[in-house]
Formats: sequence, C-alpha cells, structure tokens
Amino acid sequence: MEFHHVSVLLDECIENLNIKEDGVYVDCTMGGAGHSKEIVKRLSKDGLFIGFDQDKNAIATAKERLAEYSDRVRFIHSNFSNIKEELEKIGVYKIDGVLADLGVSSHQLDEADRGFSYMHDAPLDMRMDVRKPFSAYDVVNTYSEEQLAKIIKDYGEDNWAKRIAKFIVEARDEKPIEKTGELVDIIKRAIPKKARIDGPHPAKRTFQAIRIEVNNELGVINKMIDDAVSMMNKGGRICIITFHSLEDRIVKNEFKELSLSCVCPPELPICQCDKVSEVKVITRKPILPSKEEVEVNPRSRSAKLRVAEKK
Repeated sequence: MEFHHVSVLLDECIENLNIKEDGVYVDCTMGGAGHSKEIVKRLSKDGLFIGFDQDKNAIATAKERLAEYSDRVRFIHSNFSNIKEELEKIGVYKIDGVLADLGVSSHQLDEADRGFSYMHDAPLDMRMDVRKPFSAYDVVNTYSEEQLAKIIKDYGEDNWAKRIAKFIVEARDEKPIEKTGELVDIIKRAIPKKARIDGPHPAKRTFQAIRIEVNNELGVINKMIDDAVSMMNKGGRICIITFHSLEDRIVKNEFKELSLSCVCPPELPICQCDKVSEVKVITRKPILPSKEEVEVNPRSRSAKLRVAEKK
C-alpha cells in the first residue's frame, strides 16, 4: 500500500527550525518523510539528517523518498524516546534541531489491517512498532474494568468511560473480543443513542485511548524533549506538533519547566535550587494550521505547533 501522509504545518515547521545547511537535524517521526524531505533539501553535503520511526513501513518509504540525499541521511528504526542512546550509538553527540509530529499517522489509520481505525474491521492490534508483543487485543481482553475505565477517561476524555468499560468486560465474558468491528458495536451499545447523535464517531475516544496505552504515547514525550534539549547546540530549535490536549499540555508544561531559572518555593528569600534556564519558549501560544490547510487536509484541524530554542 502506498504510504500516504500529508505533512501538517509544513511551512511553519521548516521556518521555525531555522535550518543551517551544515547542521544536524532529527525528525523523530518521519512517517511519509514529508517534513523530512523539506529539511534534507536545505542541507549541504556537510549537514546531517537523522530520521526516527518505530514503524518499519515508514522507514522503508523514507529510504525511497530520500534516496537522492543518501550522502547526508541516516535512518533509525526505534521509538524517539531512545533519541539520545540511538544518536550516541552512531557517534552523534550534538544536534541543531528536532522535529516531532506526535500521534498516529494518516497512513497507519488508512492501513485497514492494523486496527487503528474504527472505520475498518480488522484484528485488534494498534501497534506502531509491530516488533512489540503487546497490542490492543491485550488491553481490551486483559485489563480490569477499573483499568479500562481509567484509560478511556484519562486518554480518551470520554464521559461514558465507566459504562464502555462495563460493556467491554460483559462482552468478553462471553468470548474474547478480537476485531475492531466487535469493539465498535460494543461501544455503540454502551453509549445511549441520544448521546451518539451529535459530535464525533462514538468509538473515536475509546480507540484513541487504547492506542495511546498500547504505544505508551504520552509516557515517552518528556524524556524525548529532555534528551533532545540536552544534546542541542545553542540556538537549536525543537518543534513539536500535537493533535490533542493531553499531548499539548505535556509539551507546553515541559517547555515551561525547561525555561525556568528557579523552581524554589516562593517563600525562600534566595534561590537554592541551582536550576538553569535551558530554553527560551518561542511560541507563547501554539501555531495553528491556516484555514486553507484545514480545507485541504481536514486531519490537520486539531494540530498545534510549539517551539523552543536552546539557550
């Protein structure tokens, strides 16, 4: 299947990365290599681009699409939470810019048999890295009712979380839930018809929650930001695109934390924490896609870009 992924906030990302032609740049989430290609095009033979993705299809596609720049490109098949360890393995200790486009890619949603989408019937999978043994099947069939309710509430922000969890557990007592279509039907039964009329697809929030849990999507963001900033040359930029409030809150708070020069309690007369401000936050408010971009690519509607610069 053709790897289709429309790069969100492309111009805004490239502009904010302040690319130097001999710099070292990392794309943490290559996907279809849309952002990656625009970064690589701006590098000279003295520059270096390193692309991460945990999805082997994305790596294969990026290798094809960036073939003409092979003299300045390296690929790493790993989760971006390993950014520091993986870069050091290839002898890279300093970088000039990092881009991360968080969440699920259009290609993963469109690839029906991977179970990311509630629109296609497929095995309950949702693994971004298929080398991992833990899948959506495990979450749906082994988590307790309380655990299910918690992740659907916390990661899906769904008001019907408790009821959905109860219906899932009742259904799997009859037989294991194996397909996305079965799960969609259960969710539809759990949410009263009146509540299903307005708003997004009734399964959207639960599917988001399970996907985040399977791939530990929120648990890896802080480490990636901290490690990336620790390796960055002065003036280097980190640009992160998020697609829902949970991710955006983590990025916003982490940037804020890294920008503070003191975290002592206010009642202390003098600073005793020795904390140094590491970044300057460039985007007080996130950059949003233009009206034109949303018309062309409706999936960009909820995107937000935040940028920080190494001091």
